[in-house]
Amino acid sequence: MTPQSGTTNGMTDRAAGGLQRPRKVFRMADLSQALGFFCLILCILFALFFLGTLIYFITARGISVISWEFLTEVPRRAMTKGGVAPAIVGTFYLTVGAMSFALPLGLACAIYLCEYSPAGSIVNIIRLSINNLAGVPSVVFGLFGFAVFVKVFGFGVSILSGSLTLGIMALPGIISASQEAILAVPQSYKEASLALGATHWQTIRKVVLPTALPGILTGVILNVGRVAGETAPILFTAATFYTRGYPDSVFSEVMALPYHIYALMTEGTRPEVQTGIAYGCSLILLCLVLAISALAIILRQRQRITYGS
Repeated sequence: MTPQSGTTNGMTDRAAGGLQRPRKVFRMADLSQALGFFCLILCILFALFFLGTLIYFITARGISVISWEFLTEVPRRAMTKGGVAPAIVGTFYLTVGAMSFALPLGLACAIYLCEYSPAGSIVNIIRLSINNLAGVPSVVFGLFGFAVFVKVFGFGVSILSGSLTLGIMALPGIISASQEAILAVPQSYKEASLALGATHWQTIRKVVLPTALPGILTGVILNVGRVAGETAPILFTAATFYTRGYPDSVFSEVMALPYHIYALMTEGTRPEVQTGIAYGCSLILLCLVLAISALAIILRQRQRITYGS
């Protein structure tokens, strides 16, 4: 064997070894990717299982009391007869009122923080405070609403007090979701609009907000479910145990499904009857939240198709 052939064989061996190492790396990468995908599918299946179990459990126990009378009449005979129409209407009023307050204010705050606020420690503190407010227990918001809206402003226990309290509770989530949606808009969109002669506000109104709207609606969907299902905030600010009719102004007390469920399960005189009514109210509340969420999802998908976001 000549020295040249030995050198050639050594280079060949090193080349072969160099080709084998990437194969092992690729195999490990494929294995880790497959394992991660399996864990992801497993988590999704667990989530779907518990969601399906929840829906089945509530539907199976509540569907027997659902009727036209149950949906359209007022409660009678210590809430063991009649329906829950005032509670359905009250929940709708409170949810719409809360989102009517929280959505414009939250969107305005997000626009300012993303587009106009100067970079600095003060803005960072504001953003940190908003994120921390999202984790405050709902009963704290209820006590705040009672102290401020019911007592200081003199609104009393009313739809207005409850809507403002629920709106403040939903505000941090809407601000955070709107910020993320606005920051996700490509910078090239803004630059192209400004290059065509549009002002900063015109760019925000015509380019940024339409593109970010699907993400904003996602935040709205999440907060609608939370607002509609809260009991503690309206316990101090809006809800009443029983009413014969419907509210005639924003300063009226109101029945609401979450509080009605709580009252039936804790203060009822005939648990064997009222437990079924409570499950029926839970089913109605679930359907109401799903209907509002479905409407928001449809609007979000139409917006994505329109603007390609």
